[in-house]
Amino acid sequence: MKRRVVITGMGVLSSVGFGCRAFWEGICAGRGGISTLERFDVSDLPTKVAAEIKSFEAEDYMSKKESRRMDLFTQYAMAATRMALEHAGLDLGRYDPYKVGVIIGSGVGGLETLEDQHSALIGKGVDRVSPFFIPMMIANMAAGRVAMEYGLKGFNECVITACASGNNAIGNAFRKIQWGVADAMVAGGSEAAITRLSFAGFCAAKAMSVNPDPGMAMRPFDADRDGFVMGEGAGILILEELGQALERGAEVYAEIVGYACTNDAYHITAPDPTGESGAKCLELAVADAGIERSEVGYVNAHGTSTPKNDVHETRIIKDFFGGHASRLAVGSTKSMTGHLLGAAGAVEAIVTAMALKDGFMPPTIGLRNADPECDLDYLPGEGRKADLKFAVSNALGFGGHNSMLVLRRYG
Repeated sequence: MKRRVVITGMGVLSSVGFGCRAFWEGICAGRGGISTLERFDVSDLPTKVAAEIKSFEAEDYMSKKESRRMDLFTQYAMAATRMALEHAGLDLGRYDPYKVGVIIGSGVGGLETLEDQHSALIGKGVDRVSPFFIPMMIANMAAGRVAMEYGLKGFNECVITACASGNNAIGNAFRKIQWGVADAMVAGGSEAAITRLSFAGFCAAKAMSVNPDPGMAMRPFDADRDGFVMGEGAGILILEELGQALERGAEVYAEIVGYACTNDAYHITAPDPTGESGAKCLELAVADAGIERSEVGYVNAHGTSTPKNDVHETRIIKDFFGGHASRLAVGSTKSMTGHLLGAAGAVEAIVTAMALKDGFMPPTIGLRNADPECDLDYLPGEGRKADLKFAVSNALGFGGHNSMLVLRRYG
């Protein structure tokens, strides 16, 4: 018999706010986290803005010595995990360490470390490359470091499926508890890809907005959108088997009831224009939840503000939900957080859980001139109260990855 899996704690590090409550309050208020980029010189780059974290102090969450041996994406993951465990009020000592695992996804891993060490190699020679270079750079180190910090000896992995990584990490963790491999899981995503090399690459691919106005650069589903704005940070969720969560008196924020992933098998970056495999992913996730499509009230969309994605995702939603699509609310909180790449799905799963818990669907800010091909209810400008029972969190990634989570309001 499949076991029920619930979310009992959440930690967020983003430009909108640190910690689940502060983050959620900012999202509900429509607070944009995008600003002019200050971390490095962008005078020679067409993109000038980012959802940059500007006040993070690693030593608030870990020792100075250890922080120096971690890339920023691992520091973010460690900080968000600490927040999530505190939010859950979880004493990990109550669990068998071999029954608690960690799955943290990342799209690119330690890119800042890679750039720094390459510069050291070219500028100063091989003797100046750090012995910590490899264990700082590799993308699995966030999951590994969290396990080491808390003595978690169960299933441990890093999912790398581009911008679907966070969703896949949560979905895989859900399965581990559902099938009895684990009793609790630390799951989510972390990304720190705001670097010159990353920016140069995305700009070369013409994927990022060139609008210099922080308030107008990221506008999902708008006719004048011209690309995404990069964000950074981490989202970590604590998942537990329902019975054990209730036994310890945990507050339950939402229940995960469905998960699926498919692949377009079409193109390295562009989505399949038919939307077939994305709609199939929704079909499989909703079927896994054992519900009717008409029971879904809110979709937290991938909503990247890119010309192709927003039309593509609208088509996916309409193809699967049919007539019910016009009764759905479909929001993109990337309009506030920017696109956190491999961490996006995790942060947006937290938004989806809180939407169910509080009965509030946050807005899509920046949407002022709707694209005629994007003709759903995208919650433009203002959020809305709603009596939600089921919600879906979408994530799509380069390489054709589609990943969908179905969450249920608990209680």
